[in-house]
Amino acid sequence: MAYRTGNIQRKILLLLLGGITLGLTRSPRGYYRTLRLMRKEWREIERDALYRAIKSLYKSRLIREKHNPDGTITITLSENGRKRALRYNLDTMKIKEAEVWDGKWRIFAFDIPEKKKSLRNSIRFHFRQIGLKEFQKSIFVHPYPCNDEVDFLLEFYQARSYVRNILAQHIDNELHLKKKFGLL
Repeated sequence: MAYRTGNIQRKILLLLLGGITLGLTRSPRGYYRTLRLMRKEWREIERDALYRAIKSLYKSRLIREKHNPDGTITITLSENGRKRALRYNLDTMKIKEAEVWDGKWRIFAFDIPEKKKSLRNSIRFHFRQIGLKEFQKSIFVHPYPCNDEVDFLLEFYQARSYVRNILAQHIDNELHLKKKFGLL
């Protein structure tokens, strides 16, 4: 059964996902950026609308509710809720340009088996969508830090085992790449 989710429900799913993201984030910058975004979204939600939205999410099985012995309630994302929340964020995600390039290339190489061709095509599509440029058929590159965005994609597609991350200071044809990224 398909459920429509409203604006407040989407925000709740993203806030719950933010909690998961905090647990997976390795960089302090990504951690604080996630906290800032979560705080902003939280302040914009009305309390009555929040309770109605949580009840609706619970009925639609996008969240789980657990009553603790101390009287508190823990709300967590179900697997479907996690996928839905990731989908909302995935549609708007872009890599931010740094003011000054640090001279390093972020290279992402993947080797996805032929039997998972649709996964390979999805990874390629979303790498392009967030701003990575294709270096070779299964190698993408970007001049600015983008590990958080790529980690998010890999988590969404459960493809972490197929993708390698390389940080390089020099690429033999980097003049071509500099032109592609407007670094000249």
